This record gives sequence, structure tokens and C-alpha cells, in this order.
Amino acid sequence: MTDISPAGAEDRARAAIDRALALAPDKRASIFTSFDAARIMDDARALDADPERSAKPLAGVLISVKDLFDETGIITTAGSTILANGSAAIRDAEAVRRLKAAGAIAFGRTTMSEFAYSGVGLNPHFGNPSNALDPARITGGSTSGGAVTVALGLADMALGSDTGGSVRIPATLNGLSGFKPTQASVPLDGAFPLSQTYDSIGPLARTIGECADAYTVLSQTQRPAADTVRNLRIGIARGLLTEGLDEQVARDFEIALTRLAAAGFEFEDVDLPMLEGFGGVNRIIVATEAHAIHKDRLGALEKVGDRRVLSRIRAAETFGASDLADAYARRRNAVAAFEIMKRDFDAFVMPTLPTVAPLIADVEADFDRLNALMLRNPSAVNFLDGCAATLPMQDDQKLATGLTIFAPGGADWRVLDIARQAQDILAA
Repeated sequence: MTDISPAGAEDRARAAIDRALALAPDKRASIFTSFDAARIMDDARALDADPERSAKPLAGVLISVKDLFDETGIITTAGSTILANGSAAIRDAEAVRRLKAAGAIAFGRTTMSEFAYSGVGLNPHFGNPSNALDPARITGGSTSGGAVTVALGLADMALGSDTGGSVRIPATLNGLSGFKPTQASVPLDGAFPLSQTYDSIGPLARTIGECADAYTVLSQTQRPAADTVRNLRIGIARGLLTEGLDEQVARDFEIALTRLAAAGFEFEDVDLPMLEGFGGVNRIIVATEAHAIHKDRLGALEKVGDRRVLSRIRAAETFGASDLADAYARRRNAVAAFEIMKRDFDAFVMPTLPTVAPLIADVEADFDRLNALMLRNPSAVNFLDGCAATLPMQDDQKLATGLTIFAPGGADWRVLDIARQAQDILAA
């Protein structure tokens, strides 16, 4: 489990608060939509005074919370000023409740793409958080502020959501690990929705082991004793998911595969034909479901919303009922086809993203193309209703790249186990 001593929760919280408050005000505002130091300290003192909670598996762990999860007494903004004057939540989201019950301390509310609807992490309301490795580059989204809290050492973990890569994109670009569980394994109660078909909840942390600790609590499951995989047979997802890689990603990916193969991983190139046209299917389903959620806010979004997010929501107005029905059917068929492939492979691998983090200026100028590029590989897993872990593969290079281990839905613990083995090998 996560190696945090609960005895000094108050001291650890105070030190982390000091680090956060030492940031320039504009930088802190681009990371946190709300940062209540007094509330954090009260929670830490309460933990130190509670022997039962102090013995829990996440006791003393500081977890930043993406501002789409309800917390009692706090207004959930989902990264939008439109919701800023709403009513405070009357209870914690179920994911937040489970983490707190396990001894975790909520460490601030983090910025995100408005309504979680982009993979680059830009936000005109709170400012664009800077990549922790290069301030001129994007953090990735939509769990943008959450990734930065971990990468800068403010929080131990971050709680994020993942509809098309919103945990794995910022984790990768900031040199972190991240896990997107099978959607059904973590309850969505109290999380502001984007797409009921694709939304899932997962952690960002420095290591896969820490992600597994968080997943144990979030899913209320334990790693099966018999799920340790030996003589691993891994499919390399060739085709679209390995096309158009930039020089560093291509090099890092091949080096990672070579090192893992030398350690006993057995790789085989594999096609995933069920992914044909998946980007268009995702666009239809997510835009349509988002439009239904925000239909009464479209007028307000026209005035004060992020124009890029509004454009993506309004895309639903160009689709017909038959388009949506066909999209749902194509996804069902793809999920079923991918499920069959688990008979032959323990898991699959791909680069998490095809490029290193783009420059913020480039994304501002070419949002549609670069947003789609960031979402391309991660969103394939959501399309297939799968589970996926990303881990760093860049060694000591300045910019980060990520290796994804993924599998059909329900294989969460196998994916985490394989990813942890891979991380140990690549970190050696």
C-alpha cells in the first residue's frame, strides 16, 4: 500500500499547503479552482485524532479532487463559470466518500477543461495550467490541474475522470502514471457527467502501485491472488494506434518493447479491425449525450462559455437519430469483438499518445487537430469499454511519453499487475 505515515497527517498537510501557497497566485489559480487551506488542516487534524481512520489503507494520503466531483458544502463548477453560482453539494460524490473513508485527505479542487470536454486542458476561465516539465506546453486534459498537483509534489494522488483519455493524457504529458478502470467498476454518483456511455473515474499518481492502491478503494475490490500473470503474451496494437508517431515517442516505444521483451514479455503484432471509424462513433455519442446534458445552458455558453467546448457540444445538432442508433450499434459490436480477443492475449500495448506535449500556442492556433491527436489513442479504450494503465517510458529525457497497457473490460487487476511489472522493468 501507499507508504504514508498517518501519524503526521497535520504536518504533511501543512507542508503541502505551504508549497501550494508559495506558487505565484496566477499559477495557483490555473491549478486549483478552490483551495481551502483551513478545511484541509481540519481534515488532517481529524485524521490524526481518529485511530480507526488512521489505520485505513490511504491514511494521510493527499488527493486533489477534480472540480466535477461533489464535496459536501462546496459548489461543483466542472471548470465553468456558468455553474459557479449554483448550490453547494449536500454530500460527497461516492468516489470521494470512499477515498475519505479510507483515510485520504482531499487537497483542493483542481482545474479542468470546461465540462471535461477536451483532451488538451485549456480553460479560458481559470487560465491554462502549464506542463510541469515545460511551462510552454500543455498539461493535457481534462484532468489538467490534477496532474500538475502530483507532478509538482503538492498532492500524492489526483482523482480524475476519463471519458476519452482525461486521466491518461495529462498523466502521460506530466511524466506520471494513470489508470482508467472498466467504467462499471467505480460508481459515477456525484460526478458531473459528460457522457453516460463513456465516463469513468480513475487516479493519477507517480507509480502504478499507487494507482492500484487508489483503485482498491474506489472499486472496493482486492487484487485476486490468482491474477498474477506469467509468460505474458501481449499484442502490439499496430495500425492506426501506432501511426504518425513523433520521433521521441517512436524511439521510446521501441526501446520499451525491447527492454520488456528481454525481461520475458512475449509480443506479437496485432490488428484491431473493430476500431475502424471509432473516432466518428465517439464524436456522435459523446456530443449527443453532452448536448442533452447542456441543452438548457447553450445560451449562456454562447455568452461566457469556452467557444471550443460549445462547438463540440453543438456538433450534435448535425446528427440524426439514425446516426446515433448506428453509432451505439457499432460500439456494441466492437466491444463484443474485442472481448473475443482476450482468449489469445493477456493484454495489449500502444503508445499512450502519438506525440510529446504540444506547445500551448500551437494548440490555441490549431485546437481541433491537436485536440483530436491527443484523444486518438486513449479514446480507443473508452470506445472498446476497456481498462488501461499508462506509465512513463521516457527515461531521463526532458519531455514525457507514455506506454499504455490495456485490455477488455473486467481485466482491471490483470492490467494493473502487468503495468506494475512493466514499470519495475523500465525503471530498473
